[in-house]
Amino acid sequence: MQNASVKSSNGSFRDELLNEILFSSLAEAREKVTACKEGYNRTRPHSSLGNLTPQKFAMKSILKTKTA
Repeated sequence: MQNASVKSSNGSFRDELLNEILFSSLAEAREKVTACKEGYNRTRPHSSLGNLTPQKFAMKSILKTKTA
């Protein structure tokens, strides 16, 4: 199951970034990849988190823990 998750993530990354942008330098590629990774990990809703962003999910978990 872990391999399927990695393949799905790699496919999304390829479709959303690598197939869309022609990089002019390695530095530009690194910058764009880092920005994409940050966006994916912080601001993009994930179905595994109930379609919440990781930040919102974390806040919801913290609030739930404090009220319990």
